[in-house]
Amino acid sequence: MRAPTVPTAAQVRPSRLCAVTEQLATYSLLAVYTAIAVYAIAFVLFTLDLSRRSVEAIKAEDARAAESAAAAGGGVATAVKAAVAETRSAPRYVRAALALTWVAWIIEVGATVLRGVAAARVPWANMFEFSLTATSIMIGVFLFANFWQDLRFIGAYITGFVTIALGVAAVGFYVDVIPLQPALQSIWLVIHVAVATLGTGFFALGAALSVVQLLRSRRDNGGLTRAKFLDTVPTTANLENLAYRLNIVGFVLWTFTLIAGAVWAERAWGRYWGWDTKEVWTFVIWVLYAGYIHARATRGWRGSRSAWLSIVGFAAVVFNFTIVNVFFKGLHAYSGL
Repeated sequence: MRAPTVPTAAQVRPSRLCAVTEQLATYSLLAVYTAIAVYAIAFVLFTLDLSRRSVEAIKAEDARAAESAAAAGGGVATAVKAAVAETRSAPRYVRAALALTWVAWIIEVGATVLRGVAAARVPWANMFEFSLTATSIMIGVFLFANFWQDLRFIGAYITGFVTIALGVAAVGFYVDVIPLQPALQSIWLVIHVAVATLGTGFFALGAALSVVQLLRSRRDNGGLTRAKFLDTVPTTANLENLAYRLNIVGFVLWTFTLIAGAVWAERAWGRYWGWDTKEVWTFVIWVLYAGYIHARATRGWRGSRSAWLSIVGFAAVVFNFTIVNVFFKGLHAYSGL
C-alpha cells in the first residue's frame, strides 16, 4: 500500500497566496460598499445644505429689505441685525457632509490599495479597478481643491455621481483578481492610465461647475424661481473661470494620456496609431476640449456656450469609459473585463 503523498512547500505556497489574495480582494470590496454607504449619507447632507441655502437666501433678502427700511428711518433694529447674522452663520449640514466625504474617501483609498496589494500590481487594469481609482481621484481633487476655493456647493453633484459610479462598478463591473494580459504587462499601464484617471477627475469638477453655471445663468435671467440656493453660489463669471482652470489642467493631463497611449501602442502592437475605437474616442475627447479652450480663448465663447462645451467634453469621457468599453470591439476590449 502506497503511503500518502505529502505536499511540498512549493505546492503549498501558491494555494496560501491564492487564499490571501481572495481575502484581501474581499476586504477591498467590503470597503467599497462601506464607502458607497458613507458617500450616500454625505450626498443627503449636501442636498439638505442646498435646501438650507434656499431658506437662508430668502432670509437674507428679507433682512436686507428690513435693514434698508430701518436705515431710512434712522437706525437698524436689533432683530434685523440678528437676522443678518443668522444668514452668515456657519453651515452645519455642509460641515458634516464634508467630514463624511473625507471619511468615505479614506475608506475608498484603502479599498483601492487593498485591491492593488491583492493583485500585486497597480489597481486600474479593468473597468472595476479603473472606476475605483477614478472616483477616488475625483473625490480627492474635490476635497483638496476646497483648500484653494470653496467648492462645497457642488458637493451633492460630486458625491451623488461617485455613489452611482461606485455602485454600478461594484455590481456590474466587478471581476476577481486575475493575471494581466500580455499587452497590459508594461510600465505604461502605470503611466498612461494614472494620468488618464487624474485628468478625468479634473474634467468631472469642471463639468460640475459648468452645470451650476448654466443653472445660475438661468436663475439670473428670471428662471428657476424656486431654486433660491443658486443665489448663494458664485457668479456665472467666477464659475466659468473656475471651470476653465480645472479643464485646462485636465486637458494637459489628457494630452499626455494621448501621447503615452501612442507610445504604449507602439511597444505593444508595433504601431503608434491604428484607429481602434478606444483610440478614436480618446482623440475625440482631446479635440472637444481643445476646441473648448480655443473657442473660449480666441473667439470669445463665454457664458452658456462655454459651459455646454465643458459638459459635452465630460459626457464624451463617460461615454468612452462605459459604452465604448462595453459595447465596442477592438484591441482595448480587455479594459471591459
